[in-house]
Amino acid sequence: MSNCIFCEIIEGSIPSEIVYEDEAVFAFRDINGQAPLHVLIIPKQHIASINDLETNNAHLIGQLYLAAKEIAQTEGYTDQGYRVVMNCGEAAGQTVFHLHLHLLAGRPLTWPPG
Repeated sequence: MSNCIFCEIIEGSIPSEIVYEDEAVFAFRDINGQAPLHVLIIPKQHIASINDLETNNAHLIGQLYLAAKEIAQTEGYTDQGYRVVMNCGEAAGQTVFHLHLHLLAGRPLTWPPG
């Protein structure tokens, strides 16, 4: 997808600190982290938002969450706890229109988030 910063990160034309990668999922540290651990977990396939998901994407969404679990474990936050968030649309805080999970941990996370 042209003009998608996350697609450019996957391609390697924009550098990132990669923390996880497999055939379908790519994860990297957020450069504007909101917690000691703040990782963005994205599908390699460009999907703009939750609103653009189709039935055949169900397995991919599961892969994103399994990657979040593995990253949290690798980073040592499984027992302490972590949050996984996916925003949909500008009013919900989505600023990059390439589907992605935020994995946050390492500080108290209140509810509601704001």
